[in-house]
Amino acid sequence: MRIPGLLMAGLVLILTACSPPESGTKFRTYHGPDVTKILVFKNRRVMMLMHHDQVLERYDVELGFTALGHKRFEGDGKTPEGKYHIDRRNPRSAFHLSLGISYPKAADRAFAKKHGRSPGGDIFIHGRPDRFTPRRGADWTAGCIAVTNEEMERIYAMVKIGTEITIKP
Repeated sequence: MRIPGLLMAGLVLILTACSPPESGTKFRTYHGPDVTKILVFKNRRVMMLMHHDQVLERYDVELGFTALGHKRFEGDGKTPEGKYHIDRRNPRSAFHLSLGISYPKAADRAFAKKHGRSPGGDIFIHGRPDRFTPRRGADWTAGCIAVTNEEMERIYAMVKIGTEITIKP
């Protein structure tokens, strides 16, 4: 009688060891090809993570609440256009996780200064805040590029500081 009980206990232990771990973490690992650049097409609301000329991942994105046109001033709701790079990572972002974009460049600052305004800043690729769920496809950020939190976890794992990002109209 004891052997079946021991066998059952052993079987339960084996099955438990084979189960996927419950990590509960938003931090993932990535072991694929390097992301060499990010392309964003504002008019199509699409972002692609590239390894040279190969598309690794494609995401639908939401942009600034007045997305069309290049960001000129703080508060204009526009998402910048041009070549930038990822310059910081924020694991404690109010928007799940975020990757900083190097806006404003010197030309952006000079244009705003000429008009007596601030160019703004703090432009990120980010997820969504805990208490806000925008309708998918609706532009709602202050000028950032937003994806779902699950997508942001994957992007955060794949993209390194220094990665070029080109944002096209």
